[in-house]
Amino acid sequence: MSNIFVKGMYLLFKFRDLFFPPQKILKEVDIQPGFHILDFGCGSGSYSIPAGELVGESGKVYALDIHPLAVETVQKRALKKRITNIETICSDCATGLKNSTIDVVLLYDVFHIFEEPNEILAELHRILKPSSILSFSDHHMKEDEILPEVTNTGLFKLLKKGKWTYSFSKVG
Repeated sequence: MSNIFVKGMYLLFKFRDLFFPPQKILKEVDIQPGFHILDFGCGSGSYSIPAGELVGESGKVYALDIHPLAVETVQKRALKKRITNIETICSDCATGLKNSTIDVVLLYDVFHIFEEPNEILAELHRILKPSSILSFSDHHMKEDEILPEVTNTGLFKLLKKGKWTYSFSKVG
């Protein structure tokens, strides 16, 4: 994707965030101070920034995106808001995080573009703690597509469906 296309997407995200505030959506996940969160496909940081505020100084947010401009944008936004607990990762799949270290993965509006979704789900399963949550939302997909796509590997099962998100728990 070109930088111009990405910047255009970020402009659309600003409008989206006016109608669907990330803070409201993140409330469904019940993020607590001290949590370690991965925002997979973070884009401009619409969820990374408020998640960084929610986890507080004792928590950590990893903001991962394949596009270098996304990583740079999140870094600039965090610096501007003086949020110091956000670390960026530029990658298409591998997080570089240790096994069983993440409390919540935010997987919002990116699943539909994955070429190897099962590979990504396996990576997310690897880094999530046993009692953790995969919080999923993708407005490009219908419920009858989401549930089998996320659960077909046997790595995750549906825990609950909220107004904005689906919460999946790690199996095994």
